[in-house]
Amino acid sequence: MVFQGYRRPDGRIGVRNKVLILPVSACASDTARIVASRVEGTVTFNNQNGCSQVGADQQFTMDVMAGFAANPNVYGSVVISLGCENCQMDMVVDAIRKRTNKPLVQFIIQECGGTLKTVELAVQAAEKMVEEASKVKKETFPLSELIVGTECGGSDPTSGLAANPLIGEMSDRLAAAGATSILSETTEFIGAEHILARRGVTPEVSAQIYDIVHRYEKALQLVGEEVRAGNPSPGNKAGGLTTLEEKSLGCIHKGGHSPVNAVYDYAKQVEPHKGLVIMDTPGNDPSSVAGMAAGGCQVVVFSTGRGTPTGNPIVPVIKITGNKLTYANMKDNIDIDASPVLYGPQTLEDMGDVLMEELMEVCSGKLTKAEALGYTEMAIARVCNYV
Repeated sequence: MVFQGYRRPDGRIGVRNKVLILPVSACASDTARIVASRVEGTVTFNNQNGCSQVGADQQFTMDVMAGFAANPNVYGSVVISLGCENCQMDMVVDAIRKRTNKPLVQFIIQECGGTLKTVELAVQAAEKMVEEASKVKKETFPLSELIVGTECGGSDPTSGLAANPLIGEMSDRLAAAGATSILSETTEFIGAEHILARRGVTPEVSAQIYDIVHRYEKALQLVGEEVRAGNPSPGNKAGGLTTLEEKSLGCIHKGGHSPVNAVYDYAKQVEPHKGLVIMDTPGNDPSSVAGMAAGGCQVVVFSTGRGTPTGNPIVPVIKITGNKLTYANMKDNIDIDASPVLYGPQTLEDMGDVLMEELMEVCSGKLTKAEALGYTEMAIARVCNYV
């Protein structure tokens, strides 16, 4: 299988060709929003972080910003900072340059003369960069060039019985073709971590799987909380899920049956041609998807039993459901009805063909429902309160 994509100077292959207006902190986010609203072909997001953070949280933010700029769906970045935030401009630019050599320009609001002058200068730079991006020609690339993120949200029993096994079928096909599939949501491994650990390609990988699960639970316990107090969610329970273990058994089906070849920390760069890997992310959908996008995935396949409109600023999100009632009620949000896996007449293998065809079409330019609606939810994982 092949798709039509964009070759970047760092060797990565993109499936979109956007210019990122990157706000370094909350104080730069509205300025970035104004710039993006004036230049077609640009994208941005509301960065609630970048300042008043402890070291671990600041590192999460730095990794997401650098990863977004380096994501192959981005042609280049216009970076905007206020000037006095903890994530100083030179730190952010250095972090981006360590990941990619793509085009980058920068503006500091306090040094440019305020919002209006910064917007004027940044709009000019963004327009020029969009023009340059438009000259990049699409080329044909094999399936093996893909890094695909997988996610589940608003789960119900059909997620574990139909939609997630279908994503697992896709993951196995990606691994067999030499591509990369990312299994995420560490909190939803709890109770099933031993099953994943048995699939670690080495004892070290198996130990890492246990480590990220135990680390996540302990981090919550340090502040007197328990993961089971918030997971499963009320919507999960209303849909028929009763325990976290039950939810976890459904979640890990997204990884199919392939061996787990690596475990990545949140938002770290994921290697291509790696088969099935894990990223340590929250179960929270926008922050989990953001971590995988920062890791370099070009597209996310997202299952939902109850239904969710979640998207992302820089990667297309393909939504599938195994619940035929949800598909009927939310056709404007759901790309694929996976309920035939449960009810027929198609088999899991048949629906795997359907999902792979959709994946190739989206990677070649077809808009997902979330993209068409303009959904760009965004969050970054955190370990502490603001300081």
